[in-house]
Amino acid sequence: MHPSHPRPPSIAVELALLLALATLWGASYTFIKIGVATIPPVTLIAARTLIAGVLLLIIMRWRGITLPMDAATWRRFLWQACLNSVIPWTMLAWSVRSLDAGLATILNSTSPIFTFFLTLAITRHEALAPRKLFGVCAGMAGICLIVGVEALNGLGDQLVAQIVAVLAAICYAGAAIFGRGFKGLDPMAPAAGSLLAGAAILIPLSLVVDRPWTLAPSAGSMLALLVLAVFSTALAFVIYFRLVQTLGSVGTTAQAYLRVPIGVTVGVVFLGESLTATAWSGLACVVLGVAAMTIPARKVVARAHDPCDGRQA
Repeated sequence: MHPSHPRPPSIAVELALLLALATLWGASYTFIKIGVATIPPVTLIAARTLIAGVLLLIIMRWRGITLPMDAATWRRFLWQACLNSVIPWTMLAWSVRSLDAGLATILNSTSPIFTFFLTLAITRHEALAPRKLFGVCAGMAGICLIVGVEALNGLGDQLVAQIVAVLAAICYAGAAIFGRGFKGLDPMAPAAGSLLAGAAILIPLSLVVDRPWTLAPSAGSMLALLVLAVFSTALAFVIYFRLVQTLGSVGTTAQAYLRVPIGVTVGVVFLGESLTATAWSGLACVVLGVAAMTIPARKVVARAHDPCDGRQA
C-alpha cells in the first residue's frame, strides 16, 4: 500500500490533545465573561473569529498550505462556521451574562450526549458501543457531582438563557459530526476556512447591531478578546479538527466533560479552594466517562487490522 495514509499517532497523544483542547475551551468561559463586560456579544465573537482566522491564514501561508478554492468546500466551511462558532459562540456570550457559572457549565457540557444520540438516530457514521453510552452517563453524573447538584436548583429561573445554552450544546454536537467531512485536509484548512466564513457573517451583523465604532472597551476586555482569539480559538480549532478525524465525533466532544474538572483543579491550585468528597467522586466519574468514550477496544481494533482475518472490518 502506498504510504499516503500513515498509521495514526498513539492514543496517548490523542488523549493529551483532548486534554489540551478542554483546557483551551474551558478557559474561554472566563475570557468571554471578561470580554462581554464592555464588548457586546456579536462584536466580541465577530472579532474573535476574524483575528483567529487571519492568524491561521498567516501560519498556513508560512507553512505552504493553501485553502481549497472550490465552491463546494467553502459551502461546507460556511455550514461548519454556523454550527461551531457563529451560532453557539454568540449564544454562549449572550447567556453567560445572566446564568450562574455552575448551571451554564452543566447545560453546555451536554454536547457529547447530543452527539451520541444524533449519531445513533441519524448519521450512524461510527460504532456506538454500549461503553460509549456508559461514558455519556458517567460523564454527566460527574459534572453534576463536581458542580454540585444544588446548582440545578436554579433550573427554570432564567429559562430563555438556559434553553439558549442547551441549543449551543446541540450546535456543537452537529459540528462534531459535520466536521468529519473534511477528512484529507490539513486540520488548519477547515479551521481557518470556517473561522473566516464565520467572520464574513458576523462582521456585517456587528456593524449593524452594535456599531462598534461607538464602543469604548476596557483594556481587560481587549486582552481577554486577544487571548480568546489566539489560544482558545485558533490553536483550539486546529486541535479540534485533528481529533474529529482520530477520536471521532463522540470522542472529541468528550472534552466538554473535562472542562469542569480542569476549572476545579485551577481553583484548588491557584485560589486555595478545597474539594468535597462528592466533588472528588465526580472527578472520577468524568475521567471514567471520557475514557469509555475515547479509548478504543484493543481486541476490536486488532481484529480490524488482522490480515489473517477474512471478515470485513
